[in-house]
Amino acid sequence: MEYVSTRDKSRKVSASYAIANGIAPDGGLYCPTSFPALTAEDWHALANLDYKGRSALVLGKFLTDFSGEELADYAAKAYADDKFGGADTAPVVALGGGKHMLELWHGPTCAFKDMALQMLPHLLTASLRKTGETRTACILVATSGDTGKAALDGFHDVEGTKIMVYYPVDGVSPMQKLQMVTQEGKNVEVVAIRGNFDDAQSAVKRIFTDETVREGLDKDGMMLSSANSINWGRLAPQIAYYISAYCDMVKNGAVKMGGKINICVPTGNFGNILAAYIAKQMGLPVNKLICASNRNNVLTDFFKKGGSYDKNRDFYTTTSPSMDILISSNLERLLFFASDYDDKLVAALMEQLAKGGSYQVAADVFAKIESDFDAGCCDDAAATQTIRELWENEHYLCDTHTAVAVRVYEDYRARTGDTTPAVIASTASPFKFCRSVIEALGGTLEKDDVSQLDVLTGLTGVPAPAPLAALAGKTPRFDRVVDKTDILSTVGLLRDL
Repeated sequence: MEYVSTRDKSRKVSASYAIANGIAPDGGLYCPTSFPALTAEDWHALANLDYKGRSALVLGKFLTDFSGEELADYAAKAYADDKFGGADTAPVVALGGGKHMLELWHGPTCAFKDMALQMLPHLLTASLRKTGETRTACILVATSGDTGKAALDGFHDVEGTKIMVYYPVDGVSPMQKLQMVTQEGKNVEVVAIRGNFDDAQSAVKRIFTDETVREGLDKDGMMLSSANSINWGRLAPQIAYYISAYCDMVKNGAVKMGGKINICVPTGNFGNILAAYIAKQMGLPVNKLICASNRNNVLTDFFKKGGSYDKNRDFYTTTSPSMDILISSNLERLLFFASDYDDKLVAALMEQLAKGGSYQVAADVFAKIESDFDAGCCDDAAATQTIRELWENEHYLCDTHTAVAVRVYEDYRARTGDTTPAVIASTASPFKFCRSVIEALGGTLEKDDVSQLDVLTGLTGVPAPAPLAALAGKTPRFDRVVDKTDILSTVGLLRDL
């Protein structure tokens, strides 16, 4: 399996090269040159494997310069039972109305990013060895909340790496901030920026393509890499959990083998739902991929307005901050796939986005996208109502992002009459967003965010995840705040780690 940039497919690289470098020199994203098919034999094997085995099998289809033994070892370590609360790494919980909640938040940071970011350190360090790279990998991460902590947890004190995370100072939940600024490890740095996630993400991309920065780091024996979903090594592990969910649904009788499902995903940077799209290309029987947005509904408009993407709009800070994004990076990969790998087309569209903030996809390309996707959006009020109704009617507690997906799915089902069984990606523990969930349930807020864990437990009887409870009494290590225009100057901090 070879990989090419979405903006220049003339140069082919290995999986390990793509993972080690994170982003292509031209600013494009690395993509596989084809989609490997899951055979009948594969499906039989998947049905009888645990999550660790399923992950290794799926990754083996894409990472062909890794051995099966290597991937099995990495999966066993990444998804160890003590990290994910047992052998059921990504459980599926059946609710009414055809909903099947794929819980992706049982890992060490209580968010779906753990599903990839516990695996990525193994893939990245191995990729450095395979490519003969001896420099220290400096991992830059822009986060809207969950990626930052998951990346910090995955890479802290990993030999041969340094990691710096940027987050919007007013754009994450108090619990997300507390998780990041108390992170332990000698090779980590956390920086708040005066701006939003898009500002952080754009700045990180500029750093990656700045030759002066790259040359300066090279002289100091360092290289740049990424733990955002722009890195194929972050995206690839996410494909496995949709395939695993289907196997569990077949085993539980929710669907017959070969029967179709819908998949609804709360979406910001488009990586999580793109993983579901790739799973479909591999043979996962999917009827519709339903893209759920919050009030920052640039993706909903893209799907509903014939492929018109326009980030020139108001930006809203919502109760689902991990989705407060107007530039969805992984949509670039979807455009590349849907246009039959037309790198010149994608490069032109991305240039239009960079210069004018918008682009229009050609009708024939959008027709391919539209056949796979539906979309909808949900504001904070509707998400609050959904949290309350789910608890009152089904005794199921969910966070704000998952609530957005549930509401959008229910709207989709009412609008279309489609009763196909649906997998809804539940992307974070409700305890990561205590304030919003407590308010939705009519509870009384505490001033201290760690104390709110006890309030939510008192309201529901649901115990708080141990990693969040352990934050009580921890002293913040990081308090640096910079203007969004000064992010480039922070790269020098890497030398001091």
